[in-house]
Amino acid sequence: MIYGWIEFQPDHWSSVLRNWLDLRKRLWREYNIPVTQELHTTEYANGRGRISTKMPDRFVHEGNKYWKDLGREVALECLETLRSTEGLRLGSVYRRGTPQDLAQTRSATYKSLINIFELELEKSESLAMIVMDGDGSDSSYKDTHRSLELSKRHVIEDAIHLDSKNSQLVQMADLVAWSANAFIDQHSKNRFAQEWYPSYLSERDPSRFPREI
Repeated sequence: MIYGWIEFQPDHWSSVLRNWLDLRKRLWREYNIPVTQELHTTEYANGRGRISTKMPDRFVHEGNKYWKDLGREVALECLETLRSTEGLRLGSVYRRGTPQDLAQTRSATYKSLINIFELELEKSESLAMIVMDGDGSDSSYKDTHRSLELSKRHVIEDAIHLDSKNSQLVQMADLVAWSANAFIDQHSKNRFAQEWYPSYLSERDPSRFPREI
């Protein structure tokens, strides 16, 4: 189970989002990818997602459209934007488990991650909010926060769940998580992305690499 995230101080919120939106405008100009098009890494990096309304000619050869080439070039543009965004930090954690124990592994990994966040926030005497993908139907996320002593909690409220289609920030975090997975779970199908994390994301990750917890 892998969780990847981006983080920033509240006063950097607008500049972080602006930098990403500038990228989205560039992707529209150069690749005909609408700003409103969800960038779901699993889809476009593997060439399954038809993210461009009109594929640039250099990705069309003898009438064939090379969606993988397009998707991976777009991914590198996105990774470079994350790497160069001032005020942005990111990270990822993982825990190994079996498919049969997925729910338990997910819950345990999230609980450990929240404990890490709470300790960091306590040291800096800070508060934070967590926004994540999903509809919030999995009660284990809520239960994790509410199991902590209220007077000592530093994460405000429970995690806020948003559909990734409607959140650029969640899409940014999706790229972090996907790149972490490619680095950890190395096999032939994702060989092209195995060095994305150390090459682009480590610079913004205080731990440098995905952490096993």
